[in-house]
Amino acid sequence: MRIREITLDLGRDTLAGLDFGGEGTPVLLVHGSGHNAAAWTDVAAHLTDRCRVVAVDLRGHGRTAVDSENAEQYWCDLADAARALGWENPVLVGHSLGGYAVTAVAAAGLLRPAAVCVVDGLVLNTREKAVADQAQWTTPAAGEALRAQFRYGWSATPDEAHAYIDQCVREAQDDDLNRGSRPGLVREVLERSFTQGDRTRLRRPTPEQVAVISAVAPEAVIHPSLDVYERVTCPLTIVLPEEGFYAGRREEVRAVVAARPERTLVEMRGHHNVTMARPEELARIILDLVNRLPAPESGEPT
Repeated sequence: MRIREITLDLGRDTLAGLDFGGEGTPVLLVHGSGHNAAAWTDVAAHLTDRCRVVAVDLRGHGRTAVDSENAEQYWCDLADAARALGWENPVLVGHSLGGYAVTAVAAAGLLRPAAVCVVDGLVLNTREKAVADQAQWTTPAAGEALRAQFRYGWSATPDEAHAYIDQCVREAQDDDLNRGSRPGLVREVLERSFTQGDRTRLRRPTPEQVAVISAVAPEAVIHPSLDVYERVTCPLTIVLPEEGFYAGRREEVRAVVAARPERTLVEMRGHHNVTMARPEELARIILDLVNRLPAPESGEPT
């Protein structure tokens, strides 16, 4: 698989990404918070025989230089990214925060995806509860917790950054989020998570950026709450890992799926980070979704 760095022109700003190549159904892959496009490398390797595959670095992540200025910008970008690729009806696949991002852009009608696949990235609370939960990520205490646990916002020398990455790779199999992941992939994702300055490296996202995207207005039409699914009318596949963040809320997930006939629930083995730890199994799920799509009519753009 040949991987190419790309830049997607959004108009005023640009997004960085990885083009994994391939031919067939266009598939746009969207990472979770703290990750970046490299997290999809092993999944993409199993998709390119049937699909044209691109992954993006969301604002505040990876090699995308710009940050989000408000709570909606990072997911609104996905519509412009698809247009920059010349795609009208791609399959959108999102993990964790990216799961909400692909849901939101479809719900807003900014893009008409052929289908959406959400990988352990759900919003299951009422709007009132969601507003309270989101607000906790805007506090100084939350920022300090993110700095302590993930080094978000850490300004390091190149040597310090390299030492930290080496340590994370060594400890990956004892880390609940990286357990089972290929060590080289853990390294690639972490290396892409630091800016590449000559004297300092900044670990992204910063806690300040997490606070910005968490400050959703309670009255926003598209909100990270259960009611967002009422606006999603395209085929929707939800992937629920047995040790994932939402495994304990299985009945609520089933209710979301049961609300429309074109929705599918797929339960799989693994913890939250199945994109890196179980890439082949996840790729099979995505390919099954692609295979169930109706064939485009002759001359219809994809």
